Amino acid sequence: MTLEKVAEMISEISDMEASEITTETALSDLGIDSLDIAELVLNLENEFGVKLEMDGSLKTVGDIVAKLDALKA
Repeated sequence: MTLEKVAEMISEISDMEASEITTETALSDLGIDSLDIAELVLNLENEFGVKLEMDGSLKTVGDIVAKLDALKA
């Protein structure tokens, strides 16, 4: 569930289709800039009701999903 929602939100700001985005997809491969990442973080925080810190530990979509799942628990 989390992966599907995150992939959908990423596809809205990138050139990738949601179906192409997996947990292994690197954020650097999404073709989005720092402004897009800031927008994504804000959207994820609003959608999931959490505070998400974009730090060096978040390198893949899977890292974001794991962080969101941990914060929701």
